[in-house]
Amino acid sequence: MSEKDPIKNPVERLKTAATGMMSNIKTKTVGEAGEQPTPGIVDADTLNAVTEGWPAMAQKSKEQMMEKYGPPNEAIPSRLIWYNNGPWKRTIVYRDEIPHNFPQPHSDTLEQVIDYHVPIEKFTELAKFDGSVIVERTKGEISARCDMEAANILALNLMHEIVTGKLTAEQAREKYSEVTAAFVMNRPAPYAEKLQFELPKGNTMDVDEVTFTDELMNQVKEKVKDITGQNND
Repeated sequence: MSEKDPIKNPVERLKTAATGMMSNIKTKTVGEAGEQPTPGIVDADTLNAVTEGWPAMAQKSKEQMMEKYGPPNEAIPSRLIWYNNGPWKRTIVYRDEIPHNFPQPHSDTLEQVIDYHVPIEKFTELAKFDGSVIVERTKGEISARCDMEAANILALNLMHEIVTGKLTAEQAREKYSEVTAAFVMNRPAPYAEKLQFELPKGNTMDVDEVTFTDELMNQVKEKVKDITGQNND
């Protein structure tokens, strides 16, 4: 057994379980669940150093987001992050481009996130619609990832219509293609210009449910106390 490997160390396993239980209680109690925004902004010198050598599409996404929302709140060599910018809970510009062929060849570099609860029965339909619409069930978030903000707005508008039963995945794909073409050719495209639904207010998280029996939970707590000295009552 390797004592340095937390997976193989029985004491470390129990300490991790105990820490997880206490953290769960704390975040629920003090209201700090989920990702917290980073205050402040990144200075220009740091931003230039971090993004030097980024590919063209990533640079374009960075420039467009900075022009609209100002400097990001976080910057590391692989990404820039804005919090609470415009309608978005979080905006991320990635250095590394992801090839995507729907509805036309492009590279995904820009991800934008909102709070939104997606019913489990709609997950498959959303996956059929667009692989760059990403559902975070536990966090209660959904995001769209593409090469421009208009495409993300469009994807989330159509996501909402799938969730509310107005469109099937196939119908949404057809509409996505039509609206994208209209937007690129400078024709009216309201679905690509503004979110057409009211953003949820309140908790959208789905923390699931405990499947340990009371007896098993008590056994775990007793074992934690015996080995680590921690009391999780």
